[in-house]
Amino acid sequence: MLIISCGNDRSKGVRLKLNLKIKIGKAEFKNPVFTASGTFGYGEEYADVFDISKLGAVITKGLTLKEREGNEGLRIHEVPCGLINRIGLQNVGVDDFIKEKTHFLKEQNAAVIANVAGFSENEFYSIIRKLEGQDIIKGYEINVSCPNVKKGGIEFSNDKTLFKNLLKTLRKETKKILIVKLSPSAGNIINFAGIAQDEGCNAVTVANTFKSAVIDTRKQKIKIRGGLSGPAVFPAVLNLVLEIKKAVKIPVIASGGIYNPDTAIQFLLAGATAVQIGTANFIDPMISISIIDGIKKYMQEQKINDINSIIGKVKI
Repeated sequence: MLIISCGNDRSKGVRLKLNLKIKIGKAEFKNPVFTASGTFGYGEEYADVFDISKLGAVITKGLTLKEREGNEGLRIHEVPCGLINRIGLQNVGVDDFIKEKTHFLKEQNAAVIANVAGFSENEFYSIIRKLEGQDIIKGYEINVSCPNVKKGGIEFSNDKTLFKNLLKTLRKETKKILIVKLSPSAGNIINFAGIAQDEGCNAVTVANTFKSAVIDTRKQKIKIRGGLSGPAVFPAVLNLVLEIKKAVKIPVIASGGIYNPDTAIQFLLAGATAVQIGTANFIDPMISISIIDGIKKYMQEQKINDINSIIGKVKI
């Protein structure tokens, strides 16, 4: 429990006790500010910049069953108010993550959520089985935007039957919190959120990147096709959070375009239990700490002592 003196009440000696703790399933987090998968490495890349234990949670790069080098060629391209990326899930693989990364994260006393990216139902299952014995991991964020190779390249996020069967299998495998990262390209993202709730998931992340493209007019060919993130997507994701929160009871984690405390607070008011900071990490490595401090300042100014009291205060 953080205690901060309220400037307007100093003469009266009144002090606000600020509670920033939130819960997802049975897991408690010290504040609602998480990092977005793929923008914060495994935590060690930022640990020399600030104390990562101050974060609500570190969400890892997407972990696959085997190490991946990622896509060849151009991987990131800056566009107005954002980035298009096609990294291709470059990562060390689940076994090396356990051997090389978990000890460091434990030493840092960081709350960790593993982002899991499989290319078949069995791969998702196998990754989680390997991670289950790691006490440092509070839960899993399931990346359903990966093509299901054994089903002809269909994304789990676009096929309700595959999506439902995957979550049913994974829910049986773990008692840790299970979060599904939804794709905005899904036919009806609200329906997929409902399926996640029905299959026992503890939360949904809204949302993954938006499919986008840039053409090189001089060469007259595609320069990059990938996922758009950054401030450009913020209003669209905010609207999705409002709609999904109206449709489901499980927590929503907002991910998309947060670049200052105000955008994070807007997501909380719209119904997000937590927020993920992504592209902004590349602009300002300290942005997550600035947002945590900004939320505290907002609570102090508004005389709000519990962050949970404003979650979902704005409805449609």
